[in-house]
Amino acid sequence: MAVLLLAACASMASTGPVHVAVEDGQKLTLVNVTTEQTSHEGKKALRVVESSRQYDGNALALVDALEFTDGTIEVDVAGKPAAGSDESVRGFVGVAFRSTPDGHAFECFYVRPTNGRAYDQLRRNHSTQYASEPECPWQRLRSESPGVYESYVDLETGAWTHLKIEVDGVKARLFVNGSTQPVLLVNDLKHGHSAGRIGLWIGVGSEAYFRNLTVTAK
Repeated sequence: MAVLLLAACASMASTGPVHVAVEDGQKLTLVNVTTEQTSHEGKKALRVVESSRQYDGNALALVDALEFTDGTIEVDVAGKPAAGSDESVRGFVGVAFRSTPDGHAFECFYVRPTNGRAYDQLRRNHSTQYASEPECPWQRLRSESPGVYESYVDLETGAWTHLKIEVDGVKARLFVNGSTQPVLLVNDLKHGHSAGRIGLWIGVGSEAYFRNLTVTAK
């Protein structure tokens, strides 16, 4: 695994895809999370949960050997509310990118799986989300620009979901489950044209699973 990750780091200068078996749970920097190698819906996976409810809102596992600026990120995720969570929890799961090494500042796309088939149209409209920590969390973006940084997509709670993120300069696009058109467009990434780490992100009260991370630099 160490050889794979070293090769991945060197390969990011090229345009070829780099596969990182995050489900093996190796070479990750953990920020307010714990991880466990397991299986989910019959597939090998990395389970990620919060290590504590007492943190600043950032909970993610950063991939050590990848520095990312522009390109494509693809990963399979599954999310659901963790046992004992309150009814406001949506199973938040997604991908952070261009993160600082300590996981304090990053861009992020994530989904709210329990919203995808809710019997409330407003909840459905909040199925996907872009956020930029720490200055522009989802609450601020929703308040200042309603409907601009989130959208609807069909989701099933706990089911494997394929996320694809295309990043180019200050623009990013989110695709879900092989969609040919993006389900969410962001034309003004709040950190500008930056660089940083890739992270496996979870939200408050969530239990998430990850596998098959592939990164292609532009």
